[in-house]
Amino acid sequence: MQDTPNLAGKTVVITGATGGLGLEAAIGIAAMQANLVLVGRNHAKGEAALARIRREVPGAVAEMHYADLTRLDDIRALAATLNEQLPRIDVLLNNAGSMFAKRDTTADGFECTFGLDHMAYFALTLLLWDKLVQSAPSRIVNIASEAHRGVTLDFENLQYQRPGSYSAWQAYRRAKLCNVLFTRELARRLDGTGVTANCVHPGFVATGFGDNNRGLYGLAIRFTKLFAIPLKEGVKTPVHAATSPEIAGKTGLYLSKSKPCEPSAAAKNDETARRLWDESLRLSGLEDRGQGREVPGDGSAPEAARPSARTSA
Repeated sequence: MQDTPNLAGKTVVITGATGGLGLEAAIGIAAMQANLVLVGRNHAKGEAALARIRREVPGAVAEMHYADLTRLDDIRALAATLNEQLPRIDVLLNNAGSMFAKRDTTADGFECTFGLDHMAYFALTLLLWDKLVQSAPSRIVNIASEAHRGVTLDFENLQYQRPGSYSAWQAYRRAKLCNVLFTRELARRLDGTGVTANCVHPGFVATGFGDNNRGLYGLAIRFTKLFAIPLKEGVKTPVHAATSPEIAGKTGLYLSKSKPCEPSAAAKNDETARRLWDESLRLSGLEDRGQGREVPGDGSAPEAARPSARTSA
């Protein structure tokens, strides 16, 4: 990697860091001398991930925190620990996610893909809001996907609660649309704080994504990965968004191949983004939190969050 940034003294929080894209990003960022704060669910995988980071990057400073990000109580406990123990958070990389062959619900009653791929991003970000603002200039990076194209949100059936309406692929695509819309609204609400919010399409990467599924659906996912790009290629855009000086101060971006690009028309709908924000507040029970609710000025999207040649999404 050319012109590798030096992140000595910076703290980077990465979710979904026990394998795949999250672990690969952690290794790359560890080489930049950042202090890594990693989040995973499985203790054995977490210890193995730490061992690999320290083996590949001698002297790396990394710690693992364990939380099930499908559970709001775990997210609250995780955020409370990080807020108490960390003097600063310079980068929050929301990476954890999956896709579920059959409709199921989390402990909080969320459809699983929506709960893990969107609500976990939303709740953890809001709960770390004050720390991120205090640490400014800081960055939030959300892992999205080109899969967001071609779908819209149906707020009357947001979590496929209507019998017979669930499709695993459609649920995933909608969750990725939520990621882009969340990033757009987040950038708008963070305007003027020194905290930037961007999202990325890492590419179709060969990871453990979807391996939780069994049967024919799981077999199909594993087959498609034969055509995926290597992890070391897919991690470039997330790491670029999290660390590159080129991104400093830029917000509301949707990045692919480390370059800003236009998301779908549905992903640029400010009314939908605000409605999703309000619905996510209600579902998460975080309405009582002042941060992230009040928008400076007249409430219109700031220039940095509007689509342009410089920023989009």
